[in-house]
Amino acid sequence: MKDHVLEKTTFINQPLDKVFDFFSKAENLNKITPPELSFKIITPLPIAMQKGTLIDYKIKVEGIPMLWRTEISDWNPPYYFIDSQLKGPYVKWVHEHHFEAVDNGTKMIDKVTFRSPGWIFEPIIHFLIVKNKVEKIFEYREKILKDIVF
Repeated sequence: MKDHVLEKTTFINQPLDKVFDFFSKAENLNKITPPELSFKIITPLPIAMQKGTLIDYKIKVEGIPMLWRTEISDWNPPYYFIDSQLKGPYVKWVHEHHFEAVDNGTKMIDKVTFRSPGWIFEPIIHFLIVKNKVEKIFEYREKILKDIVF
């Protein structure tokens, strides 16, 4: 099975240090995750973000509750960090968060390399369901980030 890649660039009208600080606080994920996922962090807050940090969540996918565990697999403030799924709804999920200071704010690039469940049916499941859902999650994030107060 081949990996799928979603890349999304968002311009945020805030300085790099503020944007990275916002994303380095796991509790802020609740603010930028679509409500239909019923996203909840199980790991006690606050979470000290660094390479090797493990974070447990509960989410609902199509109304089905699931546990999701990620590890901060790389940490280079304020320029990037990577979280990788250890357990969850995907066969593979590696989310790179890149931040760059630009005129009047910060350019943030999300790059997600993922593989949907489904074994030999993965391409069909990806095309019919997962691709659209992942795109909608990042569209929601972009919309919320335009209005959020840092």
